[in-house]
Amino acid sequence: MGGAETTEWSSDAIGARLRQRRKVRGLSLQVVAGRADVSIGLLSQIERGLTMPSVHSLSAICNALEMPVSWLFDPGGNPQERYVVRAHQRRVLDLGAKGMRKELMTPDDITGIQMMRLIIQPGGSTGDTPYCHETGAKCGTVLNGTLGLEIDGRTVLLKPGDSFAFPASALIRFWCEGQEETEAFWIVTPAVY
Repeated sequence: MGGAETTEWSSDAIGARLRQRRKVRGLSLQVVAGRADVSIGLLSQIERGLTMPSVHSLSAICNALEMPVSWLFDPGGNPQERYVVRAHQRRVLDLGAKGMRKELMTPDDITGIQMMRLIIQPGGSTGDTPYCHETGAKCGTVLNGTLGLEIDGRTVLLKPGDSFAFPASALIRFWCEGQEETEAFWIVTPAVY
């Protein structure tokens, strides 16, 4: 047991996870270093496992990558199940201010696609400004509640069982419609977290 923990917490493992997350997010060393207020050289050394970052630097880098620090120390499960994410092992991104929680349901190593379980509280949304991604596609289905979805300026309300799909380049925003929590599966290509 101790050996596995040491491997997970080594500077090599932490650096590799930071680099993987940066690449999934499509960000350059320069952008992440600027957002984290660290030098490009330090960030490069951390990613290559040459330097262990301070707690302050690690927190700043994770904030720049929009990921909780705890994701770096996720045990990763049984290596024989590297393509499986057990319900209790899902990484969670809690966007408290937006009234939304995202449970990541696909393994980190599979960056070509990502499945999430979204839970949106009444009044929760992605905000008033539509957003898009340069490449890929998005799709999903509503499990509970009503999902308000704006795609390129057109709004639809989706009920349980309704599905959707659109190119990632479409301008979108979404929200919980009504007073009941909304739950949906949301799938994106490529992975964004």
